[in-house]
Amino acid sequence: MSAVTGISVATNGTTDPAFEVDFEEGDGADPREWSMLVKCLIIACMSICTTTVVMYSTSYASGIPGMMKTFHIEDETIVVLGLTTYLLGLALGSIVLAPLSEMMGRRPIYLVSLSLFTLLIIPCALTPTLEGILVARFFGAIAGSAMLANAPGTIADLVNEEYRALAFSVWSIGPMNGPVLGPLVGGFIYQNLGWRWTNWVVLMLAGFSTICIACVKETYAPAILRKKAAKARKETGDERWFSRYDNKKELIPLLTENLKRPCIMAVTEPICIFWNLYIAIIYGILYLCFVAYPIVFSDLRGWSPGLTGLGYLGLGIGGLITICCEPLIRRMINAHRKDPTTGKVAPEAMVSVVIIAAISIPVGELIFAWTCTPNVHWVVPIIAGIPFGAGNCAVFIYASNYLVYSYGIYAASALAGNAVLRSIMGGCLPLAGPSLYAKLGPHWAGTFLGLLEVSLIPIPLIFWKYGHRIRKRSVLISRMREDQERAEAKQRKAADRAERTRRREERYGVADAEEKSAAEATKEKEVYEV
Repeated sequence: MSAVTGISVATNGTTDPAFEVDFEEGDGADPREWSMLVKCLIIACMSICTTTVVMYSTSYASGIPGMMKTFHIEDETIVVLGLTTYLLGLALGSIVLAPLSEMMGRRPIYLVSLSLFTLLIIPCALTPTLEGILVARFFGAIAGSAMLANAPGTIADLVNEEYRALAFSVWSIGPMNGPVLGPLVGGFIYQNLGWRWTNWVVLMLAGFSTICIACVKETYAPAILRKKAAKARKETGDERWFSRYDNKKELIPLLTENLKRPCIMAVTEPICIFWNLYIAIIYGILYLCFVAYPIVFSDLRGWSPGLTGLGYLGLGIGGLITICCEPLIRRMINAHRKDPTTGKVAPEAMVSVVIIAAISIPVGELIFAWTCTPNVHWVVPIIAGIPFGAGNCAVFIYASNYLVYSYGIYAASALAGNAVLRSIMGGCLPLAGPSLYAKLGPHWAGTFLGLLEVSLIPIPLIFWKYGHRIRKRSVLISRMREDQERAEAKQRKAADRAERTRRREERYGVADAEEKSAAEATKEKEVYEV
């Protein structure tokens, strides 16, 4: 079977290997064997749905002035809480819905969560109080987090390692530009229709996204095989049919185990600890920009909300440059020395891209800091957003890929833990934006953030040089490698048995070959049970 990124619970108890259900070549069940058209449509659907969830997080910022007037609030920080509660909801939802998708399959989680997300936008558009908006956005974000937590897993379900970075890049065209589209579109909507319409427009997009996701089949291989085994038991009446991913534990203990894993990894695995810290701070500063840009362009330069939204174009262009350069980046990654054991480049090859991005981000931030005031032409701070946006996009794509390549079947847990800390930081840091810019001024506030990003550059540098040693000392990665070696040995044994059967058929005829194969299978079963 193709390697699967995710958490799975193997079958416990005595089982007959002759009754194990697996993918068969040409049966159309393995998502990795689906046609290129189907894969592209699913990736596009994932991108659209994730973009809607991300866009809703930042479109809120465009309507902050209108909400302050409607609810008679003078302190901007109080209204910014709507951004914070949304990201906290994304954090909580990610850690719950990621393991749930690996227990129940991706499709049911997507359908239920995106439907709830769509419904919870309605109270935000109608509520007469700010408290109602904060509560509705929090629970809506919990539901919408299914796309952020599980869409990367769906991409990994469909695409093999060689083209995974390309698939992630194509998928991320929407999500990486969603934060930019939010204020860009939201600014013109607020200016012409009012802040409540920023919710109605997202509601339309969410409804379309729900229809799209309903057309996507299950992609998670363990869920497909579990369903296939259940169908075989039902059709034959033979309870011996099983898949290696059948769950033998009760739902609550199994859920508890899967919920604990991201938290345990986040505090015990050195790779997770430092990458979570790095990505969280980078993400937090990015979201602080959605508070800082209106201060710079609306307050200092006197731009309208719609024009202020156009100020984010530099960030979006930077992200698109990173995505369009994926073939060149992949060539750079593949030029690294290959592991003699696997014949593939080490995961640290991904970190070489992150190092370049880690330098690009503070360069863009510092240029923006010292060119954002009205005495400098407006095009310069917008251009400064290009290296900043390109660097952020590269960090999220290739740092996530590093976690995926390092942790294999435990990648979903690593990404879930990362998403939690990232969303918490992204929700809390913007609260400091208004006071930070008020006290330090735009020049020194931006300089402080840029220097903070500079101080984080050693993290990817250290992992690029010593990451292979850190991975070797990881108990979890060692255990995963041992499991993979056992699985490969089992596959080789099955292939050898099939080859011996084929040779017998050629030499003795089908009947004698079947008799000998049955005797051999009986012997293997006895050894297996022992």
